[in-house]
Amino acid sequence: MSELAITVIGHDRPGIVADVAEALAKLGANLTDSTMTRLRGHFAMTLICNGPAPPEVEAALEPLAATGQLLATVREVRPETGAASAGVPHLMSVHGADRLGIVAAVTRVLAEAGGNITDLTTRLAGPLYVLIAEVDLPPGSTEAVAARLNEVAAGLDVDVTLRPAETDLL
Repeated sequence: MSELAITVIGHDRPGIVADVAEALAKLGANLTDSTMTRLRGHFAMTLICNGPAPPEVEAALEPLAATGQLLATVREVRPETGAASAGVPHLMSVHGADRLGIVAAVTRVLAEAGGNITDLTTRLAGPLYVLIAEVDLPPGSTEAVAARLNEVAAGLDVDVTLRPAETDLL
């Protein structure tokens, strides 16, 4: 069995998730992690699964991409090794008027503090820009990171919130 990273992107339509999941199930591929979303009318999915070799999976997904509406890629990846993150899970939200550099600025603060982003979503809703992220921060760093984020947010004229996550909800 191979561990595979698969991406599927293209114009959104009903049934993409079902089509991909069925094709993988027929091969005996087991989905272990996945994320799927719609971005401005486009579908985007990334998943990790255990299954047959990449050529078999590519062949099974080829009919879904035959119309040119979807692009599917398959890559073998190494299984995750090492201990789980020693970071403390947090939720960060940013909202304000859309402007260039919001994601770059706030994620740089997290990176400089040794934080690891485990999930990030952004949305533009009219003139309002919203960013929601799950972040693992080094123990004891919450106050310093929050202070630095507030400094950066003030310069961007956005609001930022950082709070510990309730781990049973993640």
